[in-house]
Formats: sequence, structure tokens, C-alpha cells
Amino acid sequence: MMYFTVQALGELAVAYPVSGSFVQYSSRFMSPSWGFAMAWNYVLGWWLVLPLELVAASITIQYWNTSVNPCVWVTIFFLLIIFINLFGVRGYAEAEFIMSLIKVLAIIGFIILGIVLNCGGGPEGGYIGGKYWHNPGAFHNGFKGLCSTFIAAAFSFSGTELVGLTAAETENPRKTLPKATKQVFWRITLFYIISLTLVGLLVPYNDQRLFGTSSVDAHASPFVIAIENGGIRGLPSVFNVVILVGVISVGNSAVFATSRSILSCAEQGFGPKWFGYIDRMGRPLSGVLLSLAGGALGYLAATPSQDLVFTWLFSFTGLSAVVTWMCICICHLRFRHILMLRDRGPDELVFRAQAGIWGSIIGSVIAFFVLVVEFWVCLFPLGSGGKADAVTFFQTWLYLPMMVACWIGYMIWKKDYRLYIKNRDVDIDTGRGVFDLNLLREEVAEEKEYLAAQPWWFKLYNFWC
Repeated sequence: MMYFTVQALGELAVAYPVSGSFVQYSSRFMSPSWGFAMAWNYVLGWWLVLPLELVAASITIQYWNTSVNPCVWVTIFFLLIIFINLFGVRGYAEAEFIMSLIKVLAIIGFIILGIVLNCGGGPEGGYIGGKYWHNPGAFHNGFKGLCSTFIAAAFSFSGTELVGLTAAETENPRKTLPKATKQVFWRITLFYIISLTLVGLLVPYNDQRLFGTSSVDAHASPFVIAIENGGIRGLPSVFNVVILVGVISVGNSAVFATSRSILSCAEQGFGPKWFGYIDRMGRPLSGVLLSLAGGALGYLAATPSQDLVFTWLFSFTGLSAVVTWMCICICHLRFRHILMLRDRGPDELVFRAQAGIWGSIIGSVIAFFVLVVEFWVCLFPLGSGGKADAVTFFQTWLYLPMMVACWIGYMIWKKDYRLYIKNRDVDIDTGRGVFDLNLLREEVAEEKEYLAAQPWWFKLYNFWC
């Protein structure tokens, strides 16, 4: 789903390199009311991520120190994120480059270590192989157990779409955005499929340390448990440092995403004009300040209900991401459909999604399926004995009434009751990247000719990278 979604987003972002790009696509291709609802719920989803990550950072620190008040750690990490964002998009990019490098090296290291441990190469423990997939088994609680992980998975994947927000701040969108979207394949493969398959091989689902003292206990990281089972001392602390770096990275991305989305809302008339203020350094200052203000919620980490705060924030942001991805795919389908109706083919596009419209169809169907099964799982959660659980349901689906309130509220506010924009009224030219189509076709033809002369391995590399 994410691969298809980001490919569709890449095509739209190159065609329309505007600030907060995909926040505007719903207004352009679906309806202004839906665009308003999507924009502000996306803002709120990311606005809550910063305090969520500050809470997560304070919880992670408890792996080493439980005596210091969590507010101390929240303050330290909050000030660090503020410092990074003082330098605008360049500061964000440099910090993300360093933190991403640390995460990539750590994951690659874990993959190599995981293979060694699985084959019995650790100081303790023998050959494991697929033992835990048979005893106690995989896919605990069957299909419903699998579906119960979707919100956590959605939260983990949220941020993959941020490549679309950078479109207006990229020097050459035609060159950089396609490469960035192609690399999502490797991020999915490396960070998720390979590493989590190894975790599944190394850690049985019934390991009591997974449950910890709470659902968000820092000691409960399956990566750390896998290393501890191998008898390697010291390395669990190193990996917890990597987890802490990842938490800070997501918090930093939250400020970037929230500020650019608020700027986009102001440009579309969805909020006060001063939300769109940009200073001389190119920073959307109002958006940055508003997003940082949300970090104050991180001080809820000091409350006895720290875990409950984490769960409510976590659930809202996960579901928000799924709805956003589905809308990106639908907007891409609508864009291609309007092009076809006006006898304009995809040959005028600088970058085309590798899976075409079928990728967006599959992506939107999967996203809709996730929403449907989450409704079922949250209403009748595991362990409820088939009885409805209102608390669990609203922890996840609080997003829905807020979305509907924004949607209907905009209709009443603007007296615009259109459920969708008719095909003839969709504007597909305003905001398009300025390209000489004849020159573009010549460049594309030259690139294809050059690629045709290269060996197969170069063609394969070019397709995925």
C-alpha cells in the first residue's frame, strides 16, 4: 500500500510542486469541504506526534534511569528539537540526514546480527531457525490478532509521505522527487520486512518481557529482547540509544510536517492569513511556533497516567495516516481520469507512478480494508469475549467524529455544499510545474535511449533507485 501511495504522491508532487502539496490535492480533485477536513485533521495528527514522541523519549530513558522526573527529559529533548528547527529546512535536513544514517546503520547491523543469532552464533543459545514460528507459533489470535496490529503499523509508516511536503522547497523536483519516491521500496524492505521477519524468528510472542510493566515499557523492545536472548551484553543499551534517536527524529519531522501543513491551510483560505507568514529565512514561522506549542502536551509524561496519554495520542495519529494515504491514491486516480477526459495523456507528465493507476486502485482498496477491519477490531477488541468496548473504540475512532465535524463545519461556514467537484470544474493546470513539453519529451527520449544501451543490472538499479 505504501509503495503504491508514495509513487502516486511522487507523480502529483512533481506535477504540482506547491507547499504542503498533498494537503491541497483533496481540495483540488475531491471537494473544498473534504480538503478542509483532510488538511486540518492531518495538521492535528502531526501536531499530536511531537508530544507523543516527547512522552516516548521520557519512557525510553527509563531503561537506564527511573529516578529523574520525566519532565526533565521532556524539556531536554524539546529544547533540542526547537534548536534544530531554528535553522529552517536546512537544519531539518541536516539533522535528519545524521539521524537517518544512525538508524540505517543500526538496522543493517541488527540484520547481520539477527542472522548470526538465528544460526546459533551468539554467546548463548543454539540454532533457532524457524522454531518459534512453530512453537508457540506465528499469527497469534489468528486474523483478528493480525488486524489488531494495523494501527501500530500505520503509525510506524506515517511520515513516508513527507516527501510530498518538500516539493516546493526542492531545487529540482523533476530530478529529486522521483529518486526519493523510488527509495521508499528499499526503506520498506530494509526497515520493515527484513528486520521484523528476523524479530519474528528470534522472539516468541509469549516472551513475558514483551508485556513489561506496561504496553510502552522501554524494556519491552523486541529488538532488545532478541539481543539479550543471544547473551550479548552492552548492545541492548546501544540499541536503546538508536530507538531514542529515532524518537527524536520523528518529533523533528512532526514540526516540519505540521508547520508546512499549516502554511498550506493558510494559502487555501482554511485559516487566518497570519498562519502563512514566512520570514526572511524561508521558515513558515507561524506554523513552526504553533507546532512547537503542541510540544507542551509532552509534560503529561509526568502524570501517573503516562501510558494512557501515550495510547490516546498514538491511536489518533495512526488512523489519521491511513485516511491520508487513501485520499492520496484517490486524488491520483481523479487526476489521471481528468487528463483522459480532456484528451491529454500521461506523456505530458514529468514523472509517472511506476504502477500507474492500478497501483492507486490497489492502494486505496487496501487502505479502505484497513479502516473497515479496524472498526471491527476496535469495537470488539481481543480479550473482550465478543462484547463491545466503548473505551477501546473511541481511543482509535475519535478521529472520525472530528473529521466529520470539520467536513460539515466547512460546508456551513462557506455555504458550499458540494460533495465533490464535477469533472468539468476540476482545475488541472493552476500550480503545475513550468516545463517546456517539447523540450521535456526530447529529454525523456534521450534518457530512454541512454538507458536502453546500458546493461541489465544498471536498468534494474535505475528502476528501483
